[in-house]
Amino acid sequence: MQKIYQKVDPGAVAMTVTSPKRRYVRKEGNCNVIFRHVPEEWLLFVTDIFTTLVEIRWRVMFLIFALSYILSWLFFGILFWVIALAHGDVQDHETAPCVYEVRSFTAAFLFSLETQTTIGYGARGMSENCPVAIVVVTLQDVVSCFIDTFVIGIAVAKMASARKRAQTVGFSNCAVVNLRDGHFCLSWRVGDFRRNHLVEGTARAQIVRTDTHATGRMDVTYRDLLLQQPDIVLVAPTVICHRIQEDSPLYGMSPGDLSRSDLEVVVSFTYTDDSTGMLHQTRTSYTRDDILWGHVFQEMIRAGRRRYVVDYLLFNHTAKVQAPQISAEAYRLKRGLRPSPRPSPRPSPQPSPNKIPDGVKLTLTLPDAHQ
Repeated sequence: MQKIYQKVDPGAVAMTVTSPKRRYVRKEGNCNVIFRHVPEEWLLFVTDIFTTLVEIRWRVMFLIFALSYILSWLFFGILFWVIALAHGDVQDHETAPCVYEVRSFTAAFLFSLETQTTIGYGARGMSENCPVAIVVVTLQDVVSCFIDTFVIGIAVAKMASARKRAQTVGFSNCAVVNLRDGHFCLSWRVGDFRRNHLVEGTARAQIVRTDTHATGRMDVTYRDLLLQQPDIVLVAPTVICHRIQEDSPLYGMSPGDLSRSDLEVVVSFTYTDDSTGMLHQTRTSYTRDDILWGHVFQEMIRAGRRRYVVDYLLFNHTAKVQAPQISAEAYRLKRGLRPSPRPSPRPSPQPSPNKIPDGVKLTLTLPDAHQ
């Protein structure tokens, strides 16, 4: 068996390929979590049927609502057909029927449909010969009102869902780390793509870490990030900033540590829509691949003649700037240990010839009088 040896250049740089980070929160804001073995799961869904129907997809909702109408027409049609059979309307066409022109199952189904939808073609109608049929018609009208109310309420709730409004408020695709006023800052951008304004917007950020043990057990820890200005009036796109200080989890992390870390920054923006007055929340996450070190967001706002113009083509654009490739802790220590400049020595003043310097004693010798 022939062995193949490969010569490795000792000066070559070893490149490590890291697998993409498994997100705890997806970019669109949905949690990447699947629930299994929930106790009495179906019972919980049926108990809160309104919320269940609001959260399901539109195609499933249309199928359920269509079946609710069709099955109700079919159920009451069977009842009218049974009443016609018991009264003898199907066998004897000469007797006074319970329902006019209902002498077969098809006619009973059509009468049920016309009654519940209030079509009223005029061929079939209720008579006074059967009190049971009158009770069934009354019951069908009440059930029809309940179904209509339920369908309209669910449709309006789904169209006015907070998730739909949250899609018009978005975050930038990446976050940046740069220097601001001598401090490292982690920043991201949030903007509203609709023309109306938002009320009482509050930003929040957390670092989520997932630690997997050898036994398979996983621990999820959360830690809040202190923001410089969490309360925002979101008229135009705004950059939200977190200053990396001693109490920040990112204080001791360099660009290399950040690229090898398993952290995930989950950011959210909770706001009230001034059109509907409803409370909404938009969220996303940034992993190690989404954080750019030494970048800043490009300016989007420029002043026009009468108003300000916002160019959303620059919403996700960044520009590279100079930033030390060290952690915020090392940068602060480097600045603190830097020696202060020494003052330049000043020349000592020269004594004037007519002035006697301090501390100098003069001895006068007088001439002898005999000389």
